[in-house]
Amino acid sequence: MFVTKDILTERLTEYLNGKISLDDLVDWAEKMLCEEDFDKKDFELIRDILARLGLADVKEFGLSWEDCCEHLHRLGHTATVSIS
Repeated sequence: MFVTKDILTERLTEYLNGKISLDDLVDWAEKMLCEEDFDKKDFELIRDILARLGLADVKEFGLSWEDCCEHLHRLGHTATVSIS
């Protein structure tokens, strides 16, 4: 799978909205890191975020709301909460 900033944003959003589990996000990130098929213009950014997501299931690293907000900010977005 060719990974772009938009695809990475989509996966993070799916996780934050409860559509995929942390384990699913971690597995996907690890698989994408192995494939290394990233948008060349954003290669380092995508690789760095995927690497961090790939460690999110390790207790010492985890994945907090603040982490997700920072990743989304680096991808050009702002995270907000909507309660319905």
